[in-house]
Amino acid sequence: MHRSSNEVAYKIVYYGPGLSGKTTNLRRIRDFIAPENRGRLVTLCTRGERTVFFDFLPVNFANIYADKVRLHLYSVPGQAYYALSRKVILDGVDGLVFVADSQKERADANVDNMEDLQRNLKAYSIDFAEIPTVLQFNKRDLPGISDAETMNSALNHHDWPTVESVALGGKGPAETLKRIASMMAKRHVREG
Repeated sequence: MHRSSNEVAYKIVYYGPGLSGKTTNLRRIRDFIAPENRGRLVTLCTRGERTVFFDFLPVNFANIYADKVRLHLYSVPGQAYYALSRKVILDGVDGLVFVADSQKERADANVDNMEDLQRNLKAYSIDFAEIPTVLQFNKRDLPGISDAETMNSALNHHDWPTVESVALGGKGPAETLKRIASMMAKRHVREG
């Protein structure tokens, strides 16, 4: 959490394997949030539209007590080559959205990225079980996907809320954001 006068910003990081839909989530959020309630989506990507360092989208969330609460949404690159970038982006994280790819052939990549996330949080002395997290099962519209129960069993060891999503089609990003925003609001009320 970052506080300045009457403004509080919570850092939410979208984490998951490469091509799971993290940047697509932020683009969909940008599309449905009114322009006066969001900043510009900043994306640092390659020619092939792959995230290199991070994506960033600031969102005006709510007024709670006397504070204007903002959410700073980040997505990290999922490719193994950018492991250090993922770790750096997690510094100061307040909440997480883990975007899992529902395709059966991506099951190992989901598990590997979840383990990577746990290692990186441990480096910052963040208790994985305590940080507000939403688990999103993305790409539910594709053939050859794992059922939600199998994915939940493999990835959800902390009873996090889950959302089934088709980020490219627009279903799921809003629901996911509402879940993590609600968790941030409850945290703000406790801390306020």
